[in-house]
Amino acid sequence: MSRPEADQLLLDAEADVRPTPQGAAARRALLAHPVILMVGIVLASLNMRAALASVSPLVSEISDAFGLSSTATSLVTSVPVLFLGVGALVAPWLGRRFGTEVVLFCALLLLGIGIVVRVVPSTVALYGGGVLIGVAIALLNVLMPGLIKRDFPDRAASMTSVYTGSMIAGATVVAAASVPLEKAFGGSWEASLAFWSLLAAVAAVAWLPQVLIARGRTGHEVRVRPVAGAAPKSVWRSALAWQVTLFMGLQSLWSYVLIAWMPTIFTDHGMSRSTAGVIFAFNNLIQVAGAFGVPLLAGRMRSQRPLVVLVSSLVAGGYVGLMVAPVSGAWLWSAILGVGQGGAVGLALTMIVLRAGDAATAARLSGMAQTVGYLLAAVGPLAAGAVYQVTGSWTVPIALMLGVCATALVVGLFAARDRKI
Repeated sequence: MSRPEADQLLLDAEADVRPTPQGAAARRALLAHPVILMVGIVLASLNMRAALASVSPLVSEISDAFGLSSTATSLVTSVPVLFLGVGALVAPWLGRRFGTEVVLFCALLLLGIGIVVRVVPSTVALYGGGVLIGVAIALLNVLMPGLIKRDFPDRAASMTSVYTGSMIAGATVVAAASVPLEKAFGGSWEASLAFWSLLAAVAAVAWLPQVLIARGRTGHEVRVRPVAGAAPKSVWRSALAWQVTLFMGLQSLWSYVLIAWMPTIFTDHGMSRSTAGVIFAFNNLIQVAGAFGVPLLAGRMRSQRPLVVLVSSLVAGGYVGLMVAPVSGAWLWSAILGVGQGGAVGLALTMIVLRAGDAATAARLSGMAQTVGYLLAAVGPLAAGAVYQVTGSWTVPIALMLGVCATALVVGLFAARDRKI
């Protein structure tokens, strides 16, 4: 099997529509300002993980401030993940109805609002802000790759690097800076979290010229029209689609448990919060190695089973390390987990393309995998927190994650077969 091109790996939420002449004119107008478009993509990508990564190093302070149990604390990270799945359902329709540029601009505004709402002194606001954040990030997740594929078809590889690199850089910087910012603001975790709303605001301002250019040339109603042809395939009735979807969901689950609880696992074993935050940031940074390397290998294989074994084993090994020597081996476990996490998400996204027979099927499979996958992943932080609350130890939650790794391995071996939906 030949290696998939970079633009094939960018799943387009508008794969089943085509621009009208007026819509094509609007896009040409946007591309006449490539610097504006590039800055907008970079700034939006920086925001796509920042609001999630900023919470984990401060979760103990948030818990103490509201008197939350471990289960209730886990909802702080679970609620946004849950609404990543809900938002993925409506993102393609919104993009077609109102235009991608407008929806991305509104998503950045919604993200900034959600970050501010989350620090209002109320548990309702704490969780309500998480809902807004989850929906906003879902819109960015689903629509940004399609925009890049649409507007940079001849530079897909370089733009993919810019997009993913900016996303990981944003998560890394935010994770490392959360505790120092708290100290700089006089011990205020609220100010530390709210600070990142400025990043979303700056990104929204950068998108505003694109919105004005697109709106000035044509209305949304005539920008796109459905593609004529046969009825679309139903991915929801395909066993292979469910196998791909479950692998996506399980690898998301093990990653979001780490996003929610990794710094807490370290601090519960005596590590300082600042050091735990830096190691958590390192985990985010090292994910880039797996995220870039594994898809390149996957595209050269007819079956991706060896890679399923590799990423599942790395993540399982890292979790075992957190169980037996969480502090003394923290940097090593963080690196092993990072390569496995990044490789797993890269493999899951690549298998969506490789298992789909055409671009439209890939887009629908991507929507299914993201919707079901994030709904499944939202259970992880909540379950881990609840079990920790009952047992008073991280041993059982980590053991459950090892079970998730084993299940992902089995499901992934089915999903990695050389077959098409």
